[in-house]
Amino acid sequence: MGVDGSDTGQDQGELRPDRQEEVGRAADALAAGGLVLLPTETVYGLGADAADPAAVAAIFEAKGRPRFNPLIAHVADAAIAARIAAFDDRASALAAAFWPGPLTIVAPIADPSAVCDLARAGLETVAIRVPGHPLARAVLAAFGGAVVAPSANRSGRPSPTTYADAFAETGDKCAAALDGGPCAVGLESTVVAVLDGPVRLLRPGAVTRAQLEAVVGPLAEADDDARRSPGRLALHYAPDAPVRIDAAGPKDGEAFLAFGAWPEGEGVLNLSPSGDLAEAAANLFAYLRAADRLKPTAIAVAKIPDEGLGEAINDRLRRAAGFVG
Repeated sequence: MGVDGSDTGQDQGELRPDRQEEVGRAADALAAGGLVLLPTETVYGLGADAADPAAVAAIFEAKGRPRFNPLIAHVADAAIAARIAAFDDRASALAAAFWPGPLTIVAPIADPSAVCDLARAGLETVAIRVPGHPLARAVLAAFGGAVVAPSANRSGRPSPTTYADAFAETGDKCAAALDGGPCAVGLESTVVAVLDGPVRLLRPGAVTRAQLEAVVGPLAEADDDARRSPGRLALHYAPDAPVRIDAAGPKDGEAFLAFGAWPEGEGVLNLSPSGDLAEAAANLFAYLRAADRLKPTAIAVAKIPDEGLGEAINDRLRRAAGFVG
């Protein structure tokens, strides 16, 4: 059962026969150049064959995504990733520690035919990861190649963490759609660049700075490598209503995303009443969407501690509010 009680057909990585049939249809759709709504442990993705420029262009068209923003290539296992990207010892150590899971590694491209130039935004590097969701990995294994799968929202909108929200955003553009239940992490992957020099943190995410540094030592900041990462636009993850961060409370007409102890009330959604950052991360995009549906004058968000997962949450909130990050 999914964490919301829905039947995802997952049992310790095993898939029911009907789910296997869905996986086969999704893999066939990818091979035919179609788009697929794909569940991952982070957010729902809009998937396409990474090697097919026409299929990748269809993602950009469906999302309205800027052409210069590179996409993450998702593969079934680390061995496939190491054939597509040139991994040094640091990249291999990170893959061993965090894959399958919510870490994306940016490394030099080793096989440009596997991830087309459009998907890489013309760069000589590739962003790649092995997702942890069993349905996603099953599709990737059945397909056999790399699948680019940016979040299934229209560009600039909050990333969907439920099948219903994902389908409402781009489901009409898809040849196949898989319901994998609500996303367990609910926050996009951490992105690191493993190139010349120190490992750089390009985008905070579910794998924290402390976890990464335990494997590869101190991280450098993004600097000029930021352009190599998805999700680095100044205004990103934005609902229709303006977002006001680090708010002490809501003003008249505002919806409020609380954190920690806060009284219930109209227009109040609490990311985590107990102050749990993992719970807040899992709820972030769904609650931004829910607040936006209230048609408020703005969405005020309580101050989130800037530590652990809070770094990634604040990164998303700053982008939603229009700050350069």
